[in-house]
Order: sequence, then C-alpha cells, then structure tokens
Amino acid sequence: MIRYEKLSWPQIGKITREDRVVVIPVATLEDHGRHLPIDADAFIVSEVCRRACERIPSDVILFPTVTHGYSPHHKDFPGSINIRWNVFVEYLCDITASLVHHGFRRMLLVNGHGSNIPLVNIAARLTILEHPESLCASTFYLGGEKGRHAIKKIRESEYPGGICHACELETSIYLHLAPELVNMREAKKDMSFPKSPYIWLDWEDGPVSMMEYWSTLSKTGTMGDPSKATARKGKILLETAAEEIADFALDLKKRKIRKRVDHH
Repeated sequence: MIRYEKLSWPQIGKITREDRVVVIPVATLEDHGRHLPIDADAFIVSEVCRRACERIPSDVILFPTVTHGYSPHHKDFPGSINIRWNVFVEYLCDITASLVHHGFRRMLLVNGHGSNIPLVNIAARLTILEHPESLCASTFYLGGEKGRHAIKKIRESEYPGGICHACELETSIYLHLAPELVNMREAKKDMSFPKSPYIWLDWEDGPVSMMEYWSTLSKTGTMGDPSKATARKGKILLETAAEEIADFALDLKKRKIRKRVDHH
C-alpha cells in the first residue's frame, strides 16, 4: 500500500501516470459520549481507508486524513473543533485541485462524520465542475448495501436512534481497534432526543432533516446505545467497511472520464 505523504516529489510525478485512485479520509474531532475519545470519527475512517487500500494496493494511494470538519452544533461539549462550512468545502476543493494539478484524475472522499455529508458531496461536485478532466466521488463508510447488511446483522439496539453517534456501531469498531481507550463503564444508553414520526437520527436518518444543538438532544454526547457494543461486532463492521470502500475505489478506477459536450 502506498501512502501519499511517504512519497518523494519525483515518485509522485511518476506515479500519476498509473492513474490510481486517491483515497481521502475525511472526519472531525468532537465529543463521543463519556466513553470514547474525541477522535472516534477520524480514527475509524482512517482505519477503514487504510484497510481498504491494503486490499487493492496497486490501484490506490492513501491520502492523509482530513481530521477537522464541520461540527458547530457540538460546541457545548468540550473538545469539539469546528471548521466553518464554507472554509471546509474550500479546503477540500484546494486539496483536490492540488491533486489534479499534479496529474491525479481520480479521487474518492471517504467521510466518517455525519454533518460533513452535504459538504463533502459539494466538494466532490465542485471538483468535477472546476476540473472536468477528473473524477471525484464522495461516500460515507458503511453507506452501501454491504454496509447496511452488516449493520442489520450485528444490530441489537432499537431503531430509530440506537445507532447514531458514540453508539453500538462506533463503540464496537473502537473496541475492536483500541479497547484500552474505551471506558465501557461510561457507555450508557442515551436516547433522550424528542420523538417524532418524521425527524430522527440513526445511521439512516428520518425523511425530514434538522440539526439542533447537540446538547438539546443528548445529555451525555451519546446518541444511541453503546452498551450493546462488542469488539466482535466491530470486527465485522470494520472488515465490511474496508471491503465496500475498496469496491467503490475499483469502480471509480474503471470509470471512463468523458469529455463535456457544449450544446449551445
């Protein structure tokens, strides 16, 4: 597996001719309940992308994780870092523009933080609009059919709300990766958010989208039931996520870059 930051500039100049997919993990630092470190999103998506790239090492390059993201609604909990939405989008676009300038044509933004989703998507779209000789796609880890099946397989928490934030899913993956950093004594169920038939937060949210301040939705920073988490579940989820991201990257590698047709 090749890490972008471990290459010299002559090596980067040479490797662009191989038309690899640059896999870019994206996350944030924010509270994850009383039981998980604030790096949960960044740590998990970094590991997912690393393992995905290890599966298909000749087709990809792993880019350093974009650690800080959009998280203003978490500011009531100590530790959370927020990058303004427009600055965050422009930052991602500057990264992809730099990669295109050096000769890379295929980029996959792999997001690990829920509130980044629309912004990462916009950055991917803007990259293609501004650099039509390139392809840039965005996804959320465990966001495809394999991911949904894996979540259904391991899920013991109730729906909706049991798998959302510092929950059964994220806690399980962290337990598998670094159990010494997880304080399961503090892993308490918190589903104190107001109930609604249309607005809810889970791995797949309700049909109406709204984000209030996190401190009005959660007493602990957790959203869901981390008490159901196990390292065994985390292993299943992590392996599935890595397999799925590898699938997405291979598909992007095969996709033809077509020329624009101006019909004016």
